[in-house]
Amino acid sequence: MLKIDIHTHILPKNWPNLKEKYGYGGFIHLDHHKCGCARMFQDDKFFREIEANCWDPDVRLTECATHQVDVQVLSTVPVMFSYWAKPEDAYDLSRFLNDHIAGVVQQHPSRFIGLGTIPMQSTELAIKELERCVNELGLAGVQIGSNVNDRNLDDAAFFPIFEAAEKLGAAAFVHPWNMMGKELMPKYWLPWLVGMPAETSRAICSLIFGGVLERLPNLRIAFAHGGGSFPATIGRIEHGFDVRPDLCAVDNSVNPRKYLKQMYFDSLVHDPLKLKYMVDLVGADRIALGTDYPFPLGELAPGKLIETTAFSDEIKAQMLHGTALKWLNLDKAQFIN
Repeated sequence: MLKIDIHTHILPKNWPNLKEKYGYGGFIHLDHHKCGCARMFQDDKFFREIEANCWDPDVRLTECATHQVDVQVLSTVPVMFSYWAKPEDAYDLSRFLNDHIAGVVQQHPSRFIGLGTIPMQSTELAIKELERCVNELGLAGVQIGSNVNDRNLDDAAFFPIFEAAEKLGAAAFVHPWNMMGKELMPKYWLPWLVGMPAETSRAICSLIFGGVLERLPNLRIAFAHGGGSFPATIGRIEHGFDVRPDLCAVDNSVNPRKYLKQMYFDSLVHDPLKLKYMVDLVGADRIALGTDYPFPLGELAPGKLIETTAFSDEIKAQMLHGTALKWLNLDKAQFIN
């Protein structure tokens, strides 16, 4: 059964010293301190350690073979978004990262699909790079963050970007990052365990209540980590909409539950009961295999949750590849040898 993983991250093995190139700090650099391992630093602050599977396509393909993953959708590591940087510098870095992803896809067109990154802090430059990603590089769409410098995704500056994505037929993948309240959660990895799910719900609610999804019904947008806390709290969100329309329905008078069948979600929920709930809530045709490869908080045996949960073969096939193809607007035939 064809298996497409829509949520995987990749980096180039090397890139220029961005602090020297742009003249100020805050950017990520790699320290290849031993064979097959590198430390990610933001200036002098350690961020995380990565291995060769984060940059070497051959290592990725070997690990894909182990888990019978046929296709990976590649996107950058969110810390590389650099929305805080000067727009022209984030644009330049986006081009570099997107050229790298496009190159990997060109080398293995039946094994990888690419999503670009765009400088969301500049509407003009973001649209310019989005158009290049789709029209010149042949990428399927873009990955964006759950907020942009603490601005929610319903901000008027972002609407033209989403509108351009809809017109281009580009898939959009929203990934949590820069988690709100992280300063208040310094222990226990809470920004990743608590903040990330809340971040995704923040993004979804902003797009719903802000009327973005209502105005762009053909925008193919997916959310990481099973939509975070949003699916589990849709009842509360809907109830709030019903009882306090003066607060919730100020920009969009449509019940938020309507949009459950307008969004896509990856399957990264780590719990068979939650996955069953998601299928009941939105349908298998809205859920696609996603693992957050190659990071440890992801699904370490890609597809296992779907394959070992009590679903019919038809529903499993839908989540393992059918939904991904629908979201990406791609043909299954190009990935079957």
